[in-house]
Amino acid sequence: MTVPVPYRVTEREAETADTATIVLEPVQVALQPFAPGQFAMVYAFGVGDIPLSVCAIDGHRLTHTVRAVGAVSGALHALRPGKTVGVRGPFGTGWELPAAAGLDLLVVAGGIGLAPLRPVVRQALAAPERYGRLNVLIGAREPRDLLYTEEVRGWPAALTTVDRPDSQWQGEVGVVTTLLDRATFDPPSTAAFICGPEPMIRATAGELAHHGVDPERIRVSLERNMHCATGHCGHCQLGPLLLCRDGPVVSWTRARPLLMVREL
Repeated sequence: MTVPVPYRVTEREAETADTATIVLEPVQVALQPFAPGQFAMVYAFGVGDIPLSVCAIDGHRLTHTVRAVGAVSGALHALRPGKTVGVRGPFGTGWELPAAAGLDLLVVAGGIGLAPLRPVVRQALAAPERYGRLNVLIGAREPRDLLYTEEVRGWPAALTTVDRPDSQWQGEVGVVTTLLDRATFDPPSTAAFICGPEPMIRATAGELAHHGVDPERIRVSLERNMHCATGHCGHCQLGPLLLCRDGPVVSWTRARPLLMVREL
């Protein structure tokens, strides 16, 4: 869908001081179903639109977690139930979780990168007989930046670490890659799903590949400026890829040589 259709905000939950999760329902026409890892272009009327990954899959309802960092994200973050936005989509590639049937699953999230990975964890927990062991490794800058804290407490396989602990923090301290030694998985029989800041993606994917995880089974979600979301404007180009069309989720085999090129 290249023309925005109206969706109404039906729920809003503050996650952190600058981050909120909003639930959208179609006013009339619903978009096609989204797959985990895909994104929508969400338009704040009179301000502009930005790409937002779906963080929950629930029929025609769209759930997005948005952090207020600019004009558009700030306007979307400030929305309250009853307000209307425009939505285009679905766009991009997904995590392809069904292809990991029978394998151990390793989900690694940094900061707001947990949002697009949340549906992967939910689907894996809903069908544990389809997969091997599930490990969820979550990193954040500070405890106050952690998302979905109540839900994560119910994930039996989740480990969390922060870079900068406060006086109340009693968990792990350090970057998320320090948790890899505590995860239980068989590298040759593992599928990994990674989303977060680019340095974290490079470090995590590189270490997993070094330890024997097939780079084709390491899926990473990449971020670049997206304007049209249809592969025409070129703003999201990364080497030969247009991430709105060829991504955002790609294998580490494709991503590694592109992320190793230094930007000028």
